[in-house]
Amino acid sequence: MRPDDWHLTEDVHEFLSRAGDFLRSRPALHTMQLTVTEKHRADGVSANPAETPVFGRLERDGEVHAGFYQRTPTGNLSLTSMAPDQADALAARLADLGHPVPGVTADHDASTAFAEAWQRRTGAEPVVTTRLHLYRLGTLTPPNPFPEGRGHLAGEQDREQLVRWCREFCVEVGEQYSIDLIDAGAWADSRFGDRNFTFWQTPDGTPVSMAAATSIVGGMVRVDPVYTPAHLRGRGYAGAVTVEASRAALAAGAKEVVLFTDPGNPTSNALYQRLGYVRLTDFTVYDFSSATPEAA
Repeated sequence: MRPDDWHLTEDVHEFLSRAGDFLRSRPALHTMQLTVTEKHRADGVSANPAETPVFGRLERDGEVHAGFYQRTPTGNLSLTSMAPDQADALAARLADLGHPVPGVTADHDASTAFAEAWQRRTGAEPVVTTRLHLYRLGTLTPPNPFPEGRGHLAGEQDREQLVRWCREFCVEVGEQYSIDLIDAGAWADSRFGDRNFTFWQTPDGTPVSMAAATSIVGGMVRVDPVYTPAHLRGRGYAGAVTVEASRAALAAGAKEVVLFTDPGNPTSNALYQRLGYVRLTDFTVYDFSSATPEAA
């Protein structure tokens, strides 16, 4: 392999030893790469080859300029920002290896550049399936008035409530992979297993909304997800619990607090902006009609 090339590995420790500083250099934009690699680093290697992640870094002149991860060998790629020529080089490398790529997630420009390159290399047609806004917290501005109640850091005694609400959230957003893990009893393996959860409770102690947050990685915390059952919405609970989770992140030492939103939900976008979150960039997810190229 040329020294200036895309380097692929299944070893998260090797990947982080080379690309860790690069990921931490832009923690808000690299939120997904930071949290996922940290989870793999902490959890260790899966005994099931079908669940082994793949990591990649682009090195030039001894410096890392871009990277990606793939949760499983047949999962979507999650890319850092990269130039069109870098995306084209990655598409060429994966196509030559016959490596399956069913989809790609990244900021809009990088995702689109890879999707177009992959189509040129394999003929697979890209289809937009999801669009997201990425917000970063500026000055936290609590709502006024605050709804009655208080924040509550969820504990083991709240597990049943958390699992139920996380599953409801996944059903609402169509996140089948997480639903399957939850239904299989694999809570720890789901993306919620390592989160810190906060409830908003009414004065009598009834939980009415929740927000989760990742642990601090590279000085960054991501609030994800925020969920209020449908029959309890419109009462300010989501804003209150988001403020509580954001305050907790800042108190723990986070320098960057971020969250994703659905561009099609003007209510949540307006809420987070009122709380002090500022739109940073847009993400686009593409699925491909054909995922597996023939190896060269």
